[in-house]
Amino acid sequence: MPISVTLIVQMVTFAVLIIFIKRYLWGPLTAIMEQRRQRIADGLAAADQGRRALDEAQRQQEEILAIARERAAEIIDHAERRAREIIEDAREHAHAEAEQALALVRAEAEAESNRLRETLRADVANLALTAAERIVEREVDRRLHERLLDEVAERL
Repeated sequence: MPISVTLIVQMVTFAVLIIFIKRYLWGPLTAIMEQRRQRIADGLAAADQGRRALDEAQRQQEEILAIARERAAEIIDHAERRAREIIEDAREHAHAEAEQALALVRAEAEAESNRLRETLRADVANLALTAAERIVEREVDRRLHERLLDEVAERL
């Protein structure tokens, strides 16, 4: 076979192959490639959207943490202020009770002191009266008077 016939047969076979590929394989192959390209684009878009959602979630988390920290600081400050108020109230209450107790003790001591003074006055008056009675009953004698007065002084 001459070369030109072989070349023409190969060219016809090649043309038939190209027509067959174009008619039956090219459309489905391009559709498959387009679907794959679309899935890749959708995956990249979803990844980008996920990245943006993650960034937004992190930003919201930081805001929530900042708000929570501020609120915790406010609660701690309020608790410390309240504790100081309670301590101050307790001190004032204790001080007032101590002053009341001290005033009561002073009043009781003053009453007891007054009672003892009155008792002492009554005893002194009785002793003086007893000494005067003894002096008057006996005759007037200087040594006897001094001795009686010494006895009265010892009793006081």
